This record gives sequence, structure tokens and C-alpha cells, in this order.
Amino acid sequence: MARKWWTLVVVCAATFMLLLDVTIVVVALPDIEHALGASFSQLQWVTDAYALALASLLLTSGSISDKFGRRRIFSIGLVVFTIGSLLCGVAQDPTMLIVSRALQGIGGAALFATSLALLAATFHGRERGIAFGAWGAVTGIATALGPILGGVLTTGITWRSIFLVNLPIGIIALFLTLRMVDESRSPHARRIDWAGVLTFTAGLLAGVYGLTEAGQRSWTDGLVLGCFVAAAVLLVAFVIVELRVAQPMFDLGLLRTPTFGGGLIAAFAMNGSLFAMLLYVVLYLQNSLGYSAMDTGLRLLVMSGCTMVVATIAGRLSEHLPLRWLIGPGLLLVGGGLFLMAGLDAGSSWTHLIPGLIVAGIGSGRSTRRSPRPRSAWCRYTSPGWPRASTPPSARSASRWASPSTDRCSALGWPTRCTTTLPVARMPPMPTASTCCSVSARRSPSSAACARWR
Repeated sequence: MARKWWTLVVVCAATFMLLLDVTIVVVALPDIEHALGASFSQLQWVTDAYALALASLLLTSGSISDKFGRRRIFSIGLVVFTIGSLLCGVAQDPTMLIVSRALQGIGGAALFATSLALLAATFHGRERGIAFGAWGAVTGIATALGPILGGVLTTGITWRSIFLVNLPIGIIALFLTLRMVDESRSPHARRIDWAGVLTFTAGLLAGVYGLTEAGQRSWTDGLVLGCFVAAAVLLVAFVIVELRVAQPMFDLGLLRTPTFGGGLIAAFAMNGSLFAMLLYVVLYLQNSLGYSAMDTGLRLLVMSGCTMVVATIAGRLSEHLPLRWLIGPGLLLVGGGLFLMAGLDAGSSWTHLIPGLIVAGIGSGRSTRRSPRPRSAWCRYTSPGWPRASTPPSARSASRWASPSTDRCSALGWPTRCTTTLPVARMPPMPTASTCCSVSARRSPSSAACARWR
């Protein structure tokens, strides 16, 4: 097998492993509660610590990989994630498990931030579409299989096995990464925005801690209110830092792009509703109805199976329909499914949840497209002297989607602003350096040579 296809195998295996750990843990939480004597608040942190570490360090990991090498950071991520999995598997108390889950999240951030960048640097043309499609399919399968695999491992072996199963995968993936994956870097690597990292991470931590403790204490408790105030101050400080630094961790100008803002709202709505509800459904099925972890996973397969099937169909429909016609109705279906699950009482059985699980699963599949097409941003120069010239993006600004060919004009360091996106297959040929980049005169291209870019 060609060397580049080993890169796809390694990236897909690592992505499967880190996304599986998002959902595989859910069905094992009651067993963890009984084995370690964990409180409900600590159970929340078992899932939150992983997600919080991954989310807060994702952008930073991308910047570090651009500067020091994507394969290197990917390998470090595999090591950290595997060690974190080992520590989770041997945890003796809830605190050790929570800290180990956070370590897993740190490794997961490094893996997730470099996965698509490695594929974009390795594959070109039609092969890139195949690679991205395979990666997208793996993300869907990992999310769907998490509950059932977690149930099988927890019931058949022990809850510790859901973490220890990552060890052989991580070791083999690390070996193949060092032997088969080529190193790549961005020619426009940014400086690390440490002030942004610290304020963003601390703000998220304070906010999540306040929300978690509010359920145990009260919404008017001094500690809870202090956490909310600290979170607000730190996140405002993060915005100020990002507006003032030359190379911010997160370009706040992206929020003015409707597609980007809409995607954030959709992701927040999905994760704050359906996925947040899974914890309570699992506890209800196991603690109240007495089902085992495997029986719980099988019942949740009603939803995850619908999600996987509909996501595959939605991926094909997205080639012909605007995404808003898939995501918007999908979110409405998720809301309807949650409404159908309401009304449980002491005499209810799990079959009361079936209609809601099916409808919510269909909505989730419509809202989460699993097979992304390779796309490339078209960026417009904003520097004086280049008021109308447009070119493909630099590798820095679109390393996960665009062709790895670095734009000759952006190599001069002039700022660009992404305005729209088109499939790579529909991009016109790139103008030559002589017609596009008049370095000495710093004037825009002639209308005859670069009319297609205006």
C-alpha cells in the first residue's frame, strides 16, 4: 500500500479513538459511580474535563503544529492521549479519573487539530475528496458506535476496559505515524497567542465549574456567582486580547460571516440539547429501570443508528441542496424529539423514549454532515494598492480545506480576508506570479490577466 494511504489509516484510527471516547464513556457512568463512589457532580466532570480540555486547546494545537510540524504534534498527541487512557483505566478515585480525562482531552486536541491538515498536505485532487470522505465516515461511525461498544465492554469486562482498549490502538498508530507519515509545516506559521489561550481556557473553566456546582449548591451561592463573574471577566478579556494582538488565536472577524456564525449556533444547539441529555437518559435507564450497560447501549442504538443512516444520506444531499435546508429542519426535529421524550413518570418504560429517540436521531443526522467535500476559501486582499485582486488562500488560512499550494501573493505577508467558498473542482486556474503579483509596483493585476479573480 502506498505511503500516503497509511497516513489516511493513521489519521482515521486516531480520530475514531478520540471521538469514540466522547460517547463511549456515557453508558459506563453508573458503573463508575458505584465503583469509585463518585457524586453526580463528579460524573459530570468525567465528561466535561475531556470536552473542556479538547475545546480550549484545539486552536492552540493548530498554531503549534503549523510552526513545529504537524506529524510531530500529532505524535505527541497520540502519546499524551494513550497515557491519559492508561491512567483512566487504573484510576482509583474520581479525582484521578477526572484529571486523567483532562489529559486525554489535551492529547485529543493535538490529534484533532492536525488530522485534516495532514490529509490536506498528503492528498491532492480527487484523492483528497476520497480521503476527506473516509475521514468523515469514520467520525460518524465513531459517534454512533460509542454507546453500544461502551455497553459491551462495560458489561462483558469492566468499565476500565473502555479506556484500556485505546492502548493497543494508540501504540500501533504511533508506530505507523513515525514510520509512514511525512512531516509538513505551514509556511505562514503564526506566533502562539498565549494571552488568548490563558484567558479563553480560564474563562471556560470558570463558567463550566459554576454551572456544575450550581446543581449541587444553588444558583445564588457565593462560589457559583463568583465563578460566573470570573468567567464573564475572563471571556471579555479574551475578546480584548484577540482584537489587539497582531496574530490572534481566533479571528473575531469570522463571526461576521453568516455561514460561520450559523454553524456555531447550530453546533451549540446540538451539543447543548440532545448530546447533553444523553447523560440523564443513561442514568434513568440504568439506575431507575435497572438495565445493564449493554442493554442501555442497545436502546440508545435506536437514536445513533438513525443518526448514522440519515447523516450518510444528508452528505449526498448536501451536494445539491443548501446546507441551511438540512441543518435548520434537523434542529427542529431534534427539538421535537426531545419534546416527545417528555412526560416520564414512575410507571413509564423505556419504550416511551422510542419515538423521541427516532425523531431526534433523524434530526441529528440532518444537522451533522459526515462527509465534508474539499473546499477552498477565496480571499480578497485588503492592503492598499490591491483593492480588487482576489486569490486562493494561503496555507495558513485554509490548511484544512484548501490546496496546500501556497499562494504567491500572500507570501508577501499582506493581509487577506476570506469572502466566500467554492468547491476545489470549480476553482479557475491560479494566475502566474507575473500577472498576479507585481511586487515592485504593488499594483493590482491588469483587468485582462486577472479579471476572473475580481
